[in-house]
Amino acid sequence: MKVILQEDVKKVGAKGEVVEVSDGYGRNYLLPRKLAVEANVANLNSAKVKAENKARKLQREADEAKLLGAQLEKISVKIPVKIGKDGKLFGSVSGSDVAKALKENHSLNVDKRKISIQGNVTGAGIYDAVIKLHPEVTTKIKIEVTEG
Repeated sequence: MKVILQEDVKKVGAKGEVVEVSDGYGRNYLLPRKLAVEANVANLNSAKVKAENKARKLQREADEAKLLGAQLEKISVKIPVKIGKDGKLFGSVSGSDVAKALKENHSLNVDKRKISIQGNVTGAGIYDAVIKLHPEVTTKIKIEVTEG
């Protein structure tokens, strides 16, 4: 019996796949629990349309991430911090500081969890930060830590 899976099923397949299962397993387990629907012409066409829409949405997200990445590569961010007499920072500079500076200075919304600063920020200077915008798209920006 051919069925279209509505959810991931262990050892059978992932959501949206068309799989061949035994008649008893399909009728007695998958169909009553709404884990799958029978693979008739109407359901196959519906699954095909859903898969195409999902692929189109993923492609659009990747394109938007590439565009944002191109904008971010041209940007450097200034972050004023308190610095002690010996040139060491009070506190630290984190991804949330970078995200806040991007929002205030450049009106760009970037999730703070997607920003990682390369190396340790120990004092005033220029540092690199990597921003993972999408599973396929990463970009680097310059961070200038200044006394302020």
